[in-house]
Amino acid sequence: MNRRPGLSARLKLTISYAGFLFVAGTLLLAVMWIFVLRWVPTRSAGSIRNTFGGVIIIGPSRPELLRGFAPAAAVALAFLLVFGLLGGWILAGRMLAPLTRIADAARMASSGSLSHRIRLQGRTDEFRELADGFDTMLEQLESHVAEQQRFAANASHELRTPLAISRTLLDLARNDPTQDQGELLERLQTVNTRAIDLTEALLLLSRADRRNFTCEPVDLSLIAEEAAETLLPLAEKRRIRLDVTGQAAQTAGSAALLLRMVTNLVQNAIVHNLPIGGTVTIHTGSQDDASLLRVENTGDPLPPELLPTLTEPFQRGTERVRTDEHAGVGLGLAIVHSIVRAHDGTLDLTPRPTGGLLVTIRLPGACIDLGPDARQCAVHGRAVPHLR
Repeated sequence: MNRRPGLSARLKLTISYAGFLFVAGTLLLAVMWIFVLRWVPTRSAGSIRNTFGGVIIIGPSRPELLRGFAPAAAVALAFLLVFGLLGGWILAGRMLAPLTRIADAARMASSGSLSHRIRLQGRTDEFRELADGFDTMLEQLESHVAEQQRFAANASHELRTPLAISRTLLDLARNDPTQDQGELLERLQTVNTRAIDLTEALLLLSRADRRNFTCEPVDLSLIAEEAAETLLPLAEKRRIRLDVTGQAAQTAGSAALLLRMVTNLVQNAIVHNLPIGGTVTIHTGSQDDASLLRVENTGDPLPPELLPTLTEPFQRGTERVRTDEHAGVGLGLAIVHSIVRAHDGTLDLTPRPTGGLLVTIRLPGACIDLGPDARQCAVHGRAVPHLR
C-alpha cells in the first residue's frame, strides 16, 4: 500500500515530550503570576510608618512587576522548550531502540533469513514481551520451513522412484519386443498403484494441515468398528487377533478424516506385529470431557529414540522391507498426527515393555449447543461389541 511519508515515531514522541513540558511550564508560571497578583497593589505606595514606629516597604506595582517578570518567564519557557526537544529526542531514541531491533529482525526475516534472533536483554516489560514473542514466532517459522523443505524433498524422492521404474519398464518393453507383456503390465500396474496411493496420501495430508473439512458430530467407537471390519481380513490373513472394546466416545470433526486416522493406526498395528500370534486392541472411551482412542499392538521392541521420528513423513518404524499390498508409503503416522492436530487433539506414542506400541489419542468431547447462553459437552457411554 502506497502511503505518503509522515513524521517518524521518534519525532512525534519528541514533540509530545517538549509540548507537554512547555505547557506544564506555562501553567506553572501562570499560577505563580496569579498568586503573586493577590499581594501586589495596582500602584506603588512607597513606604509608610505603622503605629509602632516600624516601616513597611510597599513593593513595586503590577505594571512594574510585569515588566520584570515577563522577560524572565519568556527565557524560562524558551529553555523548557529547547530542553524538552533535546531531552525528548534522547528519551524517545532510548525507548524506541528495542523497536528498531525488532524492525531489523523483521526485515531480515522478510528477506529469507529466519535464523536471526533479537534476544532482548533487561527486565520484562512490553518491549521485552514483544521481542520474545517475535523470537518465538521466528523459531516456529524456521522449524516449519525446514520441515516443509524436508517434506518436499522426501516427497520428490518418493514420487521419483515409481516414475523412474515406470520409465525403465517402458524402455525395456520398447527395446525388447520378446518381453512378456503380461508380466510387464502387472509390474507397471503395481508401480502405478503405489504412485497413486502416495499422491492421494500427500493430498490427504495437505487437506488435514489446512483444516479444510466440515465439522460434524462423530462417535469414535463407530469409527473404530468400521475400521476393524475393513481390516479384519488382513488381520485374519496374518493370524492377528483384533479386538474392539470400550464405550462411545463423542467428538466433533470430519468423519472421513477420523476414519482414515483410525484405519492407518489399525493397519500399522497389524502390519508391524508379530509374525504369528499377535494381537491388536482398539479401545474407545471418555475421560475428563475428552474422547479417547487407544490402539495397542504386540510386536518387536521399539527403542525410545525411534518414537519421535515415527510421526515424521516417510519415516518407517522398522527396517524390514514389505512388498505386499499393505506396505504403505511412509505417511501413515504422519497423516494420523496431522489429523489429530487438525482436530485440536493430542497424540501419544508409548512403547510396550514386551514389544509393540501403544498409541493414545485424546480429542475434545463433542459440545451440544443449547442456545446462546449455554454449551454442554457430552461424552456418553455405550457398549461396543468385540470383533475377533
